[in-house]
Amino acid sequence: MNPTQQPPPDNHMVWAILSTILCCMPLGIVAIVKASKVEQLWYQGFHAEAQKAADDAKKWSIYSAVSIAAIILLYVMFMLLMLAIGGAASL
Repeated sequence: MNPTQQPPPDNHMVWAILSTILCCMPLGIVAIVKASKVEQLWYQGFHAEAQKAADDAKKWSIYSAVSIAAIILLYVMFMLLMLAIGGAASL
C-alpha cells in the first residue's frame, strides 16, 4: 500500500452481520454482500465504487433493523386488537 494512500472506508460488516442475525435475514444478506465488496474495490482503485458499496451496506443494515422494528410494532398492534375484540365479545 502506498504510504500516501488513505485506508478504505468502513465496510460496516459488523452491522451487516448483526442485522442478519438479529433482524431481517434477506436484507442483512444484501448488506453483507455489499460490505464484502468494499476493500476489494478500494484496493483495485475504484474508490467511488468502494464508498458507494460501504454506504449501501450501511443503508441495507438500517433497512433490516427498521423492518424488524416495524414487524414487532405490527405484532403488538395485532395482539392489542385481538385483546380488544376478545374483551368486547365477552361483554
